[in-house]
Amino acid sequence: MFVRTAEAEDEKFLWAMLFEASYARSQGMVSPDDLREVPTLVRYVHGFGAPGDLGVVGGSDGVLLGAAWLRLHDRANAGYGFVDDATPELSIGVAPESRGTGLGTALMSELLEHARVTYPAVSLSVRLENPARRLYQRLGFTDVPATEHINRGGTTSVTMLLRFT
Repeated sequence: MFVRTAEAEDEKFLWAMLFEASYARSQGMVSPDDLREVPTLVRYVHGFGAPGDLGVVGGSDGVLLGAAWLRLHDRANAGYGFVDDATPELSIGVAPESRGTGLGTALMSELLEHARVTYPAVSLSVRLENPARRLYQRLGFTDVPATEHINRGGTTSVTMLLRFT
């Protein structure tokens, strides 16, 4: 297993991982390119590598299988897990065949080590039924009160926050 820093050149792969993370298939989308037509999702990947962006990609045997990345959003361009202008929102996606292998934990651990140097906290939005929610809790994320909302898929999501200070 390997993990490395994500670069602007990894943007196409980040779209693929956002496709995995966003339950796009359950909404009739067939490829990562379909996400480019969803305004509420474009903010998570388009132009990755901008100031404040931070990410890691990883996999096995030289093949990329997962990514975790952070982006800052302002209130006018708030993402699903928006907390405030100073807190980046985390996105993570792992290829289905690599879930449960420890790759997601490795990606999160590496990304959070870098994030704690720059940011006071990190937020994310997660569906209540998503098994990854347990990983986020193990890493120290807690639910932000009064943030439960109905997501694009019609189920309930919540914002979680990890404070470094």
